[in-house]
Amino acid sequence: MTTTILGLKTCDTCRKAIKALPEATFRDIRTDPLSPQERAALLEQFGDALVNRASTTWRGLPEEERSQDLDTLLAKHPTLMKRPVIRNGDAWFLGWKADTQKALGL
Repeated sequence: MTTTILGLKTCDTCRKAIKALPEATFRDIRTDPLSPQERAALLEQFGDALVNRASTTWRGLPEEERSQDLDTLLAKHPTLMKRPVIRNGDAWFLGWKADTQKALGL
């Protein structure tokens, strides 16, 4: 089964996931941005939970920009995506909490 991690190479949480899942393929969404179709699929899967409203990027956005639709925000600011997003076969996971690790057999 193929495992893919979407995140940022500078993200500590993504690094933990990469270390725990050495066979996984990693994709840095800053250097290899998500396509409109990929963003749509992730938004369908996770909804507004996909946007990290506790991030420095979010706090730095002006109010009028925060009110834009999530797809537009993620296209402009990939660092707003909550990380990591992990796809393991047909299963999707958001974040690197104990429940995700357990589901991945770690």
